[in-house]
Amino acid sequence: MKAKFILSLGFMLTVSASAFGWGQKGHDVTAFIAEKHLTPVAKAACDSILGGKSIVYWANWADNACHTHQYEYTKTWHYRNIDAGFDYDEFPRNESGDVTTAIKAQYAVLDDKNSSLEEKQLALKLLVHFLGDIHQPMHMGHLSDRGGNNVKVKYFNSDRNLHGIWDSSVVESAHNWTYTEWQDQIDRATKEEEAAIISSTNPDDWGKETFIYATDIYEKTPEGTKISYDYIAEWTPLIEQQLLKGGLRLAHLLNLLFDSEYK
Repeated sequence: MKAKFILSLGFMLTVSASAFGWGQKGHDVTAFIAEKHLTPVAKAACDSILGGKSIVYWANWADNACHTHQYEYTKTWHYRNIDAGFDYDEFPRNESGDVTTAIKAQYAVLDDKNSSLEEKQLALKLLVHFLGDIHQPMHMGHLSDRGGNNVKVKYFNSDRNLHGIWDSSVVESAHNWTYTEWQDQIDRATKEEEAAIISSTNPDDWGKETFIYATDIYEKTPEGTKISYDYIAEWTPLIEQQLLKGGLRLAHLLNLLFDSEYK
């Protein structure tokens, strides 16, 4: 019985790692960075919509919700797949939606004065999560291999897949920090750097950036790659950069939505 339980637990952890964008830690980091950059007016508006709970509290909600019957229609909204050899703009979009169209849709709901509180609650929960997803490189991975889920690699001698290790494993191996420690250590952009990061509010601009990083990762992580310390060291700066970008851009969107005096 104990052996069966351990095998079952291992299987669930493997499935979870391959299904969630950035993993729980990455989404918490993105949301907490955003929370630190909200204006008081915007933070109060978010708190009001979410019934007093913070955006960090809801940062991972969408990953669980999309596996329920009520919200299964959002499954494809966590990513956008673009196959190798195609430009970002020319590859057909998923008719069920993708992460860039979903971000635009949630923003529109929150910006609509006629939206109900319930509609705004759902839109805010989703928006917080999708700003993390769009900055995770494998969420701009290839359709042909399911965003790297079919690319088998060795992660410290463990059989894994490329998508799964980028969701959680590489992040946790980069720094064994709490989400508050992540924010404290990487949220140190200068005013000029922050201005450059938030210069565009177009999700497709962010998607194109992430697609470039995904292409580089694919080239440097072919099928069968044995991943160890050198790989983590190489990609840690990108992980830090993407988590910071996601957080700052999320805060910028929320400030624009809820604080009329924000510039």
